[in-house]
Amino acid sequence: MYLNGILIGATTFLSIGIWHPIVIKGEYYLGKKVCIPIFLLIGLGCVAGSLFCPQEVVSTGLAVFGFSALWGIGEVIHQEKRVEKGWFPKNPRKSK
Repeated sequence: MYLNGILIGATTFLSIGIWHPIVIKGEYYLGKKVCIPIFLLIGLGCVAGSLFCPQEVVSTGLAVFGFSALWGIGEVIHQEKRVEKGWFPKNPRKSK
């Protein structure tokens, strides 16, 4: 039996699950201007790391996590718009 597909699928599922609250909390506490460069560095670092990792499942996991971070850049922009619409709470201590 080959478990690579299951491991990669689980990694993808967990990665998406991890980044969902990171985007929400990041936008709430840090704001878009801080989150975007952090997500970019994490994303590019993980994708670059995946290029040099000899283990297939670990390399794929790094790439999935990195691309999830890069996807998070767009989501933090959308999250800011969702906050403006009142769908999520606005941090009263955060300046715009």
